Amino acid sequence: MYYIDYHHHSNHSFDSKAIMMDICENAIRKGINEICFTEHFSVNPNAPTYGHMNWPTYLEDINKCRISYQDQLIIKLGIELCEPHLLREQYKTVLAPIPFDYILGSVHNLHGLTLRKYMNAHPDEDIYLTYFKEVLELVTYADIDVLAHFDLMKRYAHPTRGIYHFPDYQEIITTILTTAIKRNIGLEINTSGWRTSLNESLPSLEVLALYKKLGGEILTIGSDSHRKDDVGADFMQALNLAKKAGFTAYYKYEKRKPIRIDM
Repeated sequence: MYYIDYHHHSNHSFDSKAIMMDICENAIRKGINEICFTEHFSVNPNAPTYGHMNWPTYLEDINKCRISYQDQLIIKLGIELCEPHLLREQYKTVLAPIPFDYILGSVHNLHGLTLRKYMNAHPDEDIYLTYFKEVLELVTYADIDVLAHFDLMKRYAHPTRGIYHFPDYQEIITTILTTAIKRNIGLEINTSGWRTSLNESLPSLEVLALYKKLGGEILTIGSDSHRKDDVGADFMQALNLAKKAGFTAYYKYEKRKPIRIDM
């Protein structure tokens, strides 16, 4: 089994204090073959992520880890872009010179507010529908490789509004997935939900099964960890979920090209 973690944050993200080398050493101890660092980044001055990234230092630390662990761990250069369908030209200008292996796209904010703040400010709104509409915009226009934590809104909404009823949103979810497939954008199994009170993956089995039914093939697996101890968390559980949805392979990336790994 080729053990990967394609969503990890270090202290190059605004919300993590994890040291990159500590993460790598923990990954090696766990028998992980390959990891990809995907630090938060936004060009939007109003986003919480804005202004934290120091590109020369990030690239230098990636290179140091590659040299230090070259015979023990494959380390890929990634990034997680917040709302990359917005301010596309600004993103392009910053990112074009950087030799990424992998670019995640995500929706963490709605109309200038974090998902939690937006939800609390709109108690009577169908916040799941609003969220999915934004995700559709992302997969329609953004230059990304994989869509991160497809149904992230449930992380914040489930304690007070419950987890969304899949059939109620199947139409827009189908449109999102169909658009992603046409644009060769993959889907991430994000295991972070299993480490919270949500206690399920992002996305759910229903979404994964629909993705497969629609012809989707590209799946990646990521812990979305912000701590060194969580690197590779619940990889086998994610793999089993993918199998239940009908998948026989998952993917890694190199120079933004998907590479198939048979289960």
